[in-house]
Amino acid sequence: MLSLTEAQLKMLPEMSESLQIRYRILQMVQMLGPIGRRSLSDSLSLPEREVRKETDLLREQQLLDVSRTGMTITSVGIQVLEKLKPLVYEWSGISDLEIQLQKIFGIQKVIIVDGNLDSEPSVKALMGAEAVEELENYAKAGDIVAVTGGSTVAAVANAIKPSSKLKDMLFIAARGGMGVDVQMQANTIASNFATNSGNDYKTLYLPEYLSEAAYNAMKEEPIVVEMIELYEKTSIVIHGIGAANEMADRRKSSSNERLDLEKQGAVGEAFGYYFDEQGKAVQRIRTVGLQLEQVKKCPTILAVAGGAKKAKAILSYFKNATKQTIFITDMAAAQQMFKIIQK
Repeated sequence: MLSLTEAQLKMLPEMSESLQIRYRILQMVQMLGPIGRRSLSDSLSLPEREVRKETDLLREQQLLDVSRTGMTITSVGIQVLEKLKPLVYEWSGISDLEIQLQKIFGIQKVIIVDGNLDSEPSVKALMGAEAVEELENYAKAGDIVAVTGGSTVAAVANAIKPSSKLKDMLFIAARGGMGVDVQMQANTIASNFATNSGNDYKTLYLPEYLSEAAYNAMKEEPIVVEMIELYEKTSIVIHGIGAANEMADRRKSSSNERLDLEKQGAVGEAFGYYFDEQGKAVQRIRTVGLQLEQVKKCPTILAVAGGAKKAKAILSYFKNATKQTIFITDMAAAQQMFKIIQK
């Protein structure tokens, strides 16, 4: 027998697409408002004419307010988002895919947001907001939270706000970092987490990659000893998952190093480890920072990564992910991973 939702879609198949578009528009206005139509159009990768038509309708329904500074969501609009979330997820197939991937990976939870990070920049903000919601569910006073670098984890820091659920916490950089792309380094991101939530932070200003001699010498430095002790006490980890070739680019790896990674079949990277498609660690970067062994002991782990292009990288990491992991991704990555798994 058909459910009510299935019967509705039989009669009005176009209803699902219209609802999902309007839901996404409301989501983004809530996240980014006040925002203009052109910026909203760019964020959603939708034609400006379509955005204008849909936002006019949402304004008439008193779900959006429009002013000189841009569009903002109303209190009614927020209520509508909350009420419609289960329905939108059911219609889009997100709920079923979340459950299937959670079982395949053998982890605590999978959260999927609609869209494709590769082509829709706004998806990163949605993933960040979901990660913050999970952080609030598990955080408690006195927690030490280690955060890695990368644009996706940076989006989580951008989404965080002062909250009664996020008090008396310490955010720490999960690894060192100096040089280019300062905004994407763990030190900067840890600082942003703390500043945006009203908490404290500690950084580790060391090169991410060290020679053996430098590594052994640095381990004895007081600031490094202090950070290593904090890593042992870390209760929450927030991290991204990188594609091996992209991480090699970011680290300015030599042509010989890149060739080695290619020969070893490296496709994914996390915490300084490169993984092949079977999840085997084929190479490890010598670095002062949170080690994979320490991550596995943490009570709560939030992994955040998306985009169809990263599907193989994500799968390589989750071959051996710990059970207490909560994974936040997007629909494009989830669908691509499922296709690879089914081959």
